[in-house]
Amino acid sequence: MKLQCDVEVVNRMLPSFGIRNRGKGVRAVLSIGKHVDKTSHRSNIYMMICTAKDRAGSRYKLKDNIEKFFTWFVEEGKATVRIKEPAVDICLSKADANSLKNFLSAARLADRGSDASSLPLSTLTPVRARDVEQPKKKLSIVSKKDYPLTSSFPYSLEQLQVSYCKLSRVDMRMLSLKALRKLDLSNNHIKKLPATIGDLGCLSELILHNNHLEAFSEALCLSTLQRTLQLLDLSQNRLRSLPAQFCQLKELVNLKLDDNELVCLPFHMGRLSSLRFLSAAHNQLAVLPGDFRKLSLENLDLFGNPFVQPNPLDHTMKLKFPLPLQELATRAVANLRLPYGPHLIPAHLCRDLEVAKTCECGCVCLNYFIKTAVSMNLHQVSHTVVLVDDMGGTDAPVQQHFCSLSCYSEFLDKALQRGIR
Repeated sequence: MKLQCDVEVVNRMLPSFGIRNRGKGVRAVLSIGKHVDKTSHRSNIYMMICTAKDRAGSRYKLKDNIEKFFTWFVEEGKATVRIKEPAVDICLSKADANSLKNFLSAARLADRGSDASSLPLSTLTPVRARDVEQPKKKLSIVSKKDYPLTSSFPYSLEQLQVSYCKLSRVDMRMLSLKALRKLDLSNNHIKKLPATIGDLGCLSELILHNNHLEAFSEALCLSTLQRTLQLLDLSQNRLRSLPAQFCQLKELVNLKLDDNELVCLPFHMGRLSSLRFLSAAHNQLAVLPGDFRKLSLENLDLFGNPFVQPNPLDHTMKLKFPLPLQELATRAVANLRLPYGPHLIPAHLCRDLEVAKTCECGCVCLNYFIKTAVSMNLHQVSHTVVLVDDMGGTDAPVQQHFCSLSCYSEFLDKALQRGIR
């Protein structure tokens, strides 16, 4: 029976001599097994503790030698075994809760003198150095020759960088690292992301700078990344668009989209309420989505995009008279804020409602509207703005939708009045 955890052996006699314990555990491997006593030549069951400084291990007899078990925090991977002779407390922490319970159960049976054949015993031999190393939390690989082909990544990793290794896909071994908080796969040749990245329940930073990505899947947008992802770097890839569901990543604080081929940004950008840093320089953006007005940023960089010069009279007409019944019904669902879902209405209508447009009057339109672009000073949504063009401007065109001719006419009248003034 073996257990990996942090161990501190506390001598209960030290305080009487005015000596305090260190109060900090070290990584160790604990084993329960048989050992032949050199003096009595009898075989007894011992607990052996091996550390980096003492890989040969220290042994403690178990039969009739355990005074008490302290297991109040066993569910947190903590416990203490009080040994009678020598007078020490063996304090265990950072253990797997189930493994710790099994180990304590075996120690309890050994203390009672249970038949050795009924115990899960191990051989009491020195351990390898890597077995008692402190858990590795950070690993950086920046050369293909250093990439592990036969060994696994340390299970305890919280930060992993694998760059300049010419990876064409994400190594599935990385996706078993459940403690991972930062994954940096920049400067590789990755074309597609597996949906299972969304199973990394602690991931807050995902860096994919300078790869060959052509899409960011809906599955990733609907995964646990919704609750954890704060930094996403997709710069220098081959993205032409992002899915509407992208705006479900509501914990995003920093988003980098520079040097792609984006022709538009997600329709509901305003739903990214935590977003503070946005860069989408050097793309193919002609206009920003209307929802862009709802952002509240600290820094915004949209330099090098071919933004159109907005003209309220230059519009796209997608109205039909009379409006189809389906359009009227879906508008009513949205305007009256009625609950809906695929269990109530067809799935394609749910998707339409997800990208509903809001008119200047506050009403919703879906597939039938008038669309134009208006100019907006980007300082309305960001404290700091990188110049949009070489002329020193900070204005950009933003889409505006109208649900009817009357709403569009009223908008034009106001625009004309502002022009006259």
